[in-house]
Amino acid sequence: MGLLERVSTLVRANLNDLLERAEDPEKVVTQLIIDMNNQRIQVRTQVASAIADERKLQRLWEQNDLRANEWQGRAEQAVRSGNDDVAKQCLSRAMTYRELADGFHRQQVAQTEQAEALREAFHQLEAKIQAADARKDLLIARSRQARARARLQEATTRANGVSALSEFHRLEERVQEQEARAEALVELDADTLEAKLQQMEQEEDLEARLLELKAQIGMGGAEPPPIVAVAGR
Repeated sequence: MGLLERVSTLVRANLNDLLERAEDPEKVVTQLIIDMNNQRIQVRTQVASAIADERKLQRLWEQNDLRANEWQGRAEQAVRSGNDDVAKQCLSRAMTYRELADGFHRQQVAQTEQAEALREAFHQLEAKIQAADARKDLLIARSRQARARARLQEATTRANGVSALSEFHRLEERVQEQEARAEALVELDADTLEAKLQQMEQEEDLEARLLELKAQIGMGGAEPPPIVAVAGR
């Protein structure tokens, strides 16, 4: 890629589009300005060289055109003096210098066009660099704000997301499970106490009935003790 093409690419570059597509916008805009300044130095050197070449070609064109005119004048003098041989030699010299002058003139025209193209590219690149420098801080600030908003959104999503709710539900289920186990232990303890009370009641009832039976058949010497109801029954 030639220098002018590289410069044209940089001049056409859209900073906003580059930043939107870039993973690291700050790095992109900083590097872009560095590249532009590097190209600016190269273009400036090329412009100076092109202008110098243009002026050199113009001097050579003017010098050879002047010599062609001088030898043309000498040929005319020789003709007026009646010296045709000298006139021919002078004309030959004049033609040689005229051809050189025409050649240098064509080169000078082409070089002028090249110098103008480089000069225009230089001015456009300078304007682009100035605009980029002026907008760089704003673009970087916007990029940082966008990244901050993205991080905040991610954090909010995680806080309100399915994973957080799932974790909450898991904790709730564990608490409910622990509560159910505690209730089961209380119920087991209550059942054991109730069973013991029932057993005591049955034993006392059987003892009373046995004494009553012995009394009926004349084996007991005392009245059977009254049946005592167990509290809570």
